Amino acid sequence: MDEILGGRRMRRNRRADWSRRLVRETTLTVNDLIWPIFLVEGSNVRQPVPSMPDVKRLSVDEAVREAEKAEALGIPVLALFPYTDDALRDATGSEALNSNNLVCRACREIKKLGLNIGLLTDVALDPYTSHGHDGLMDGETILNDETVDQLCRQALTQVDAGADIIGPSDMMDGRIGAIRSALDGAGMRDAQIMSYTAKYASAFYGPFRDAIGTNATLVGDKRTYQMDCANTDEAIREAELDIAEGADMIMVKPGLPYLDIVWRLKDTFRMPTYAYQVSGEYAMIHAAANNGWIDGERAMLESLMAFKRAGADGILTYFAPKVAGMLAKAK
Repeated sequence: MDEILGGRRMRRNRRADWSRRLVRETTLTVNDLIWPIFLVEGSNVRQPVPSMPDVKRLSVDEAVREAEKAEALGIPVLALFPYTDDALRDATGSEALNSNNLVCRACREIKKLGLNIGLLTDVALDPYTSHGHDGLMDGETILNDETVDQLCRQALTQVDAGADIIGPSDMMDGRIGAIRSALDGAGMRDAQIMSYTAKYASAFYGPFRDAIGTNATLVGDKRTYQMDCANTDEAIREAELDIAEGADMIMVKPGLPYLDIVWRLKDTFRMPTYAYQVSGEYAMIHAAANNGWIDGERAMLESLMAFKRAGADGILTYFAPKVAGMLAKAK
């Protein structure tokens, strides 16, 4: 056998834990984690999301407590998403421009604490529209340019409330350049933009739509503006445009089914590149673990390592607080 192998034995480096750690090519740290949380009206509210085990909709006061927890765990960024009451939804998503909406109130209250943590806010109209789409509509048509004007106002409202990173997730053409211009024109030049650059029309968003209340409101689907799951070159063109228009960071959504896209964008542009481990991915791991079909913790960590191996600089994941706690104990 030695003659066949010529002295080359790959298992030498695998024989002990210390050796595996020594030669490990990819690492996962708490600095790689962005924690998405859901907001709901009320006080002292922690409302379970049925399709997302261990995830809850939080009133603003509870979100503040989670922000303190996130800082203690070393998580760099919280991403905020609202569950908007049906009475506040309308065809134009006007609640998105309300400086006292859930997201803005949460930003202000968290910022009062002076925590060493960033806030990422979602710039899109779907949490606020009666039809569940990310844009303004004329009949069944999404109006691109009119929507972009509304998104610019939404971004200004969020940054004024304390948002650090704007995350346009709508997939309208030209919105990154328009938002960058609006922010700069308002003296908000330090506000960062993490563009949802390659956001695919995916079946993996169901539990998220449950969490923000759009499953019941969405009319039709989003394939006229979100990307076709069959396309990869299109993601390159989208990234080229977003970077030219002023994006500071780019994102791929969903995550695990699109690791090839993460790799292509990072390899091509060498930009800060992120992936969103979306609600469906999270729910599937939980469901399989709860049925005893997989080791949930190992699958969780393995899935996050896959993002890093593909080139992601960070991951938006609902596992963030659990993983951060595990990493802290492992030190």
